[in-house]
Amino acid sequence: MKKFSSLKEIRTLIDQKKTSLPDLLTYYYNQISEQQQLNAFNEVFFDSAKLKAAQVQEKINQGVAGKLAGMVIGIKDNICYKDHQVSASSKMLDGFISPYSATVVQRLLDEDAVIIGRLNCDEFAMGGSNETSYFGPVRNAFDEERVPGGSSGGSAVAVQADLCLAALGTDTGGSVRQPAAFCGCIGLKPTYGRISRYGVIAYASSFDQVGTITSSVSDAALLMEVLAGADEHDSTVSQEKVPAYSALAGADKKYKIAVLKETIESDALDGDVKSAILLAIEQLKVQGHTIEYVSFDLLDYLVPAYYVLTTAEASSNLSRYDGVRYGHRNTQATNLNALYKLSRAEGFGDEVKRRILLGTFVLSAGYYDAYYQKAQKVRRLIRDKIATLLEQYDVLLTPVAPTAPFKIGANTADPLVMYMADIYTVLASLSGIPAIAVPLGNNEEGLPLSLQFMTGNFKEELLLSLTDTFLNKLE
Repeated sequence: MKKFSSLKEIRTLIDQKKTSLPDLLTYYYNQISEQQQLNAFNEVFFDSAKLKAAQVQEKINQGVAGKLAGMVIGIKDNICYKDHQVSASSKMLDGFISPYSATVVQRLLDEDAVIIGRLNCDEFAMGGSNETSYFGPVRNAFDEERVPGGSSGGSAVAVQADLCLAALGTDTGGSVRQPAAFCGCIGLKPTYGRISRYGVIAYASSFDQVGTITSSVSDAALLMEVLAGADEHDSTVSQEKVPAYSALAGADKKYKIAVLKETIESDALDGDVKSAILLAIEQLKVQGHTIEYVSFDLLDYLVPAYYVLTTAEASSNLSRYDGVRYGHRNTQATNLNALYKLSRAEGFGDEVKRRILLGTFVLSAGYYDAYYQKAQKVRRLIRDKIATLLEQYDVLLTPVAPTAPFKIGANTADPLVMYMADIYTVLASLSGIPAIAVPLGNNEEGLPLSLQFMTGNFKEELLLSLTDTFLNKLE
């Protein structure tokens, strides 16, 4: 069976009786078994997925199936699915079974998607390479000695390596877009509040957003249509009406695109990535779009502001993992303080501990004003600057990551080097605006390259339409 790039292809074959959903599920099970070395899955759901596939196939036969019937999808291991394990790839939650389903999971099931398993990620979604997982690193299918990006590395590799059709990830500072870029996929981070976070294990609550990783724009659009919208369980979700994202055909509009020149001129940008983006810019011009280079003079403040704010929120969010209510519990402690300390010391990995400590420091007396409050002011400046630019331009264009996928272990010794890999993705996260990673083919080593489009709040339809026409005209 060949690799499918869209649900439309799969449904055509199912409708023509050339395959069935149970057969397709078996194909993906075999793919996962044959590529276990990639370490993309923390767990494969055999029983529940087989049962769901049989039920959905019957609904297809009767002509009453939902929008996602035929889609086999994986979910990042920080998204709750009732009666299934969820661990955030951490020893702290190893073996924990969720008592309820996240809103996004329930919406997938309601539209007849089949959830095949939970996907490996950086521990508590903290990392940019998928090397901090308690279950070991995920490997890039293009080169197994290289990282897939993070934190949603398992999600990206599962789509890249044809282990499922699509995957859900979460994006706090680039954790959907960077892995998608490193794996040659399409990664969409919606507007903050476009999709419910209910049932998603929190890292930094004012940044976290569920996103999609797919091989086609059409699948990204369809998933957005299903997942987006108001949710009574999440007060941060927008009440904004959900457009028909999947109705993209023929939407060939011309846009005014601003290239943030400091991101392209940066010495940190790899030559192959820069060349691919410059070529893409010329192709966008040929396709009729207006391109202008504009200055963004806050680039140096993005990563510091992002890490001060997100680690502060992580310190607060992860305080609940104390070894008492749930999570890993030390059995040797002789008093309550020792129980807290030992359980957390054993349950959390080094990177999570580092971020908790940093976040606790910036929130502490005497440092709150100097760090946390100042970072919030910088965030406001960044939001205002982006809002001004988006009054003049339809789309902002930058790289996704400064390099192609790097080798496993190459950056783990220096956390600052790893953090700086987020320099281009945290802009959309700090601003709350939607952004998409768009594949640009591979370099001479066969490693994927990518660019990033960003636009105004709740304009995902514009991003999807532009990406769709751009990629179609490249073929």
